[in-house]
Amino acid sequence: MKFTEESSLDPSSPYSASKAGADLLALACYKTYGQEVVVTRCSNNYGPYQFPEKLIPLMIVKALRDEPLPVYGDGMNVRDWIHVQDHCAAVVAALFEGKPGAIYNFGGGNEMTNLDLVKLILMKLGKPESLISFVTDRLGHDRRYAIDSSFAERGLKWKPRTNFKDGLEATVQWYIDNQPWWQPLLERAGRY
Repeated sequence: MKFTEESSLDPSSPYSASKAGADLLALACYKTYGQEVVVTRCSNNYGPYQFPEKLIPLMIVKALRDEPLPVYGDGMNVRDWIHVQDHCAAVVAALFEGKPGAIYNFGGGNEMTNLDLVKLILMKLGKPESLISFVTDRLGHDRRYAIDSSFAERGLKWKPRTNFKDGLEATVQWYIDNQPWWQPLLERAGRY
């Protein structure tokens, strides 16, 4: 089942609890003070300029370097992916068209397991699946995270426009073409 705006919040990690807390704080300001707030929730973002510690850029960078690609657990955790441009368009729609006090979910409609995603990246780069290295799963790692965007699509007249296959190809190519952008970030962070 996908999460809707009415789904109960049940955070499984301190990180997800902090996001739930921020939503509740904003909604409490609306209820108590009439402050005009809109809460947005999105699925996993991908695209250019994403810091290389996130799953897609991390896998691209490591594959480019022929390094092991760490996949948590059995790799069967499912995520929905939304292109960053679609997410930005959604936030703009919520800003100008959203109803104060409302919650809007934004998903890309692109669910897949982390393992399938990593294999797809390797295929696009012409790299072997033998680079995949299974590592201990994170504590509190949700098995599936998928969002129902139908309320936002109806209410905001918004819909994701980026085809996942095309968006992922463009993202892979961006990281290939822009190594001078991400390489210094990794060096400053002491990762390479």
